[in-house]
Amino acid sequence: MVKLDFDKTDGLIPAIAQDYESGDVLMLAYMNKDAWEATLSTGMATYYSRSRQELWVKGKTSGNVQHVKEIRIDCDEDTVLLKVEQVGGAACHAGYRSCFFRKVEDGTVTIIGEPVFDPKEVYK
Repeated sequence: MVKLDFDKTDGLIPAIAQDYESGDVLMLAYMNKDAWEATLSTGMATYYSRSRQELWVKGKTSGNVQHVKEIRIDCDEDTVLLKVEQVGGAACHAGYRSCFFRKVEDGTVTIIGEPVFDPKEVYK
């Protein structure tokens, strides 16, 4: 069984979601042991919501689920990279494909990309 070092990071490890085909970085979230085990057993990206303090199956509400295609672990065994198939086109709760839709250039922030969905409609 794969062993991760949850103790070093107070029970939560960073989990980066990357599009399996394009390589685009979609989001950063956190996992506790239960989220990690759920991800391994279901093949669906499952995270730990720090704001709600509960497990969060990505896309359960929005339909924008993440099917895990590959998992990589960093050298310190305290961060995971999930290569996922992003169903529904958006990983970001703000409606964008990626949570990284703001570009900083010459001290200015520019929105790149268009929203895939309206969060007010999805998260009523």
